[in-house]
Amino acid sequence: MASTHTIAVLSQKGGTGKTTTVRTLADAFRRSGLRTLAVDLDPQGNLSDYFDLPPDVAPTIAEVLSGSATVAEAIHEDLIPANLSLAEAELMLGGKMGRELTLRRALAEAPGEYEVVLIDCPPSLGLLTVNALVAADRALVTAEAQYFALQGVEQAMEVVELARDSLNPKLSLLGVLLNLADMRTVHSREALASLKERFGEQVFDTVVRASIAYAESAERAKSILDHRPDLGADYLALAGEVLERLSGLDGARKRLTQLA
Repeated sequence: MASTHTIAVLSQKGGTGKTTTVRTLADAFRRSGLRTLAVDLDPQGNLSDYFDLPPDVAPTIAEVLSGSATVAEAIHEDLIPANLSLAEAELMLGGKMGRELTLRRALAEAPGEYEVVLIDCPPSLGLLTVNALVAADRALVTAEAQYFALQGVEQAMEVVELARDSLNPKLSLLGVLLNLADMRTVHSREALASLKERFGEQVFDTVVRASIAYAESAERAKSILDHRPDLGADYLALAGEVLERLSGLDGARKRLTQLA
């Protein structure tokens, strides 16, 4: 998987639109012709629901991490799903030697045709998130436009740096995304200004607007690109910025501009 770009999408807490980001980036990349694998690493299984996989689908990422299934066996429609059994698998991992490397070793055996792997991390900075960061070469941090946005991003960054310093020197920050923002409010504008002041050009130019339509699209298991193309435009712009920051994907970026 040497030529694969593996991106861990994380946030320090829930409700930052992280799963919608993974779901919609996967859609945008696939529409631009990139072979994209999504990995649900959250025991809540929201990404799996959003892709409309049945709740009893098996095997899942839990079986992959516990060693009873391979990555290839756990791929269903270009997604490795998760459910609550992942919480149990995480507890089991805690007692294993080299526990932080489990996901990286498993993904190394993945079919070679994927150009991008997107990992939806749980909304906490525990062992599963560390596994994702050790398996990834890039980290994308999402922040909600609220008062503690900066604090949450800084905590996520500390975990990224820890993973890089001790376990994965290849890991770098892909960018910081301000999500679910209403830029008509002073509050959202201040959140963006504080992120830009602290992280500069690492903050994506694209800001994803807040809308109830994301919850509706998740409920219907329908991509926001189809459910509300006007809002989907934010994610197409974000996907373009992401591809610009990754090497060797210029063709996909050109195809993406034709979709926008």
